[in-house]
Amino acid sequence: MAFYSLIHIFASKMSTENLKERTARGLFWGTLNSGATQVLSVVIGILLGRMIAPAEWAPIGMIAIFSAIAGNLQSSGFSTAIVNMKEPTDNDYNAVFWFNILASACIYVILFIAAPWIALFFEQPCLTDLSRFIFLAFFISSFGISTHAYMTKNMMNREITIINTCALICSGIVAVTLAFNGFSYWSLAWQQVVNAAILVIGRLCYVKWRPSLKIDFSPIRRTWKFAMNILVTMVINTVNNNILTFIFGKLFTKTPQVVGNFFQASKWNTMAYQLVSGSIEQVAQPVLVEVRANGQEQTANSQEIPVFRKMLRFTAFLSFPAMFGLALVANEFILSTIGPKWEACVPILRILCIGGAFMPFYSLYKNLIISQGRSDVNMWLNISQILLQLLLIFLTYQYGIITVVYAYTILNIVWLMTWQVCAKQLIGVRLCDVCKDTIPFALISTAIMVAIWFVTASVTNSYLLLFLRILLAVILYATIMRLLKVKMMEECIHFIKGQRSKA
Repeated sequence: MAFYSLIHIFASKMSTENLKERTARGLFWGTLNSGATQVLSVVIGILLGRMIAPAEWAPIGMIAIFSAIAGNLQSSGFSTAIVNMKEPTDNDYNAVFWFNILASACIYVILFIAAPWIALFFEQPCLTDLSRFIFLAFFISSFGISTHAYMTKNMMNREITIINTCALICSGIVAVTLAFNGFSYWSLAWQQVVNAAILVIGRLCYVKWRPSLKIDFSPIRRTWKFAMNILVTMVINTVNNNILTFIFGKLFTKTPQVVGNFFQASKWNTMAYQLVSGSIEQVAQPVLVEVRANGQEQTANSQEIPVFRKMLRFTAFLSFPAMFGLALVANEFILSTIGPKWEACVPILRILCIGGAFMPFYSLYKNLIISQGRSDVNMWLNISQILLQLLLIFLTYQYGIITVVYAYTILNIVWLMTWQVCAKQLIGVRLCDVCKDTIPFALISTAIMVAIWFVTASVTNSYLLLFLRILLAVILYATIMRLLKVKMMEECIHFIKGQRSKA
């Protein structure tokens, strides 16, 4: 919500009042959507974590990469291409709609046939039927990709929030009910399928656009190169996000609890950093595209730099304290929520959280580069990153899972520099300004968490320790921000007071 003030930076330079209003509404609902999604996911994750053993999570983690890549292939990047258009037509949406359905149907048939080989690879016979059922989720999702692109392009973030919340609640109820009745990993599979179905139905209820039987694939041909660059990037990102679980699934076939522990740690880390990145991603690309479209060629960069730097400060303001804070309370959080049986995932979670603090910046740089029409740059940066990650995994896996996670995390942090180099070339934002906008938040967050660690080290009760550390972290961070008169904090308070006065 502090990010609301971003609007005034570029809105004063632009004549489009409608953009200002839509951006304000989009940012508010984007933040609310991200927050509601993560809170609900935490509650559901805690319930499922208590009812399902670590080894039983392993089959879901092993095939997660196949579902995710299949989901990338079904959209093929054309939904992103639509969002990047200034004024997409009904024909554009219709072409993407039918292309997605045809592509996903073909992919599902291929994966259905390949299911026995997937089970054989992981030496888990249950994966044949399980994967065939879970893969239905991405086929169902294909019916809602065009409508989601429509909602994103038109910043219908309020409606997106409502739909996502309903889908999470309904699918969560189904999963918890099934897990309670002993359905083990099948409860997690049903959660994915039900969630996909409700998202499709919800989007159709809110979007006025409807597909027609008059199919014209010319928009697909026009945007093919851009979309294919996006597709390759999406697949690479998916591999990046799931590669460790996939590799561990093969390396530790005899000890699936190791895979389950990593999958659990990775899940909590991802949920935490997506709380920040999710609130920005829903509006970053549309806003940056429109800022550039409404500016003159010679002044476009000068308008984009303050917008981008404001996004950086907002990201750092939230991401560093949130992720370093989760690393601080990882042990008591796991013990107090999903129980002692998951204690082995604590050190993995702590390491991942350090890298997770930097992940929202990837989303921000990605949206900046795509808004410039440089999907090729985005693609090659991701390809280079995944190749380096595979090399590191190959060099370190014999030293154990912790060493691999350390190497993976360090690379993800360092690799941000390559994205900054590209951002400098595209819009001229300087590294010194980026450091000025982000490093103070990282240093303050680190100092606070270290101090709290020592102050509360003598507390032994997990529930009390969790409460104390969260309370102290919030109070100290807010107090220091006020004492230092950090502008982002002042904007937060100003925005909250403004909302109260309106109420």
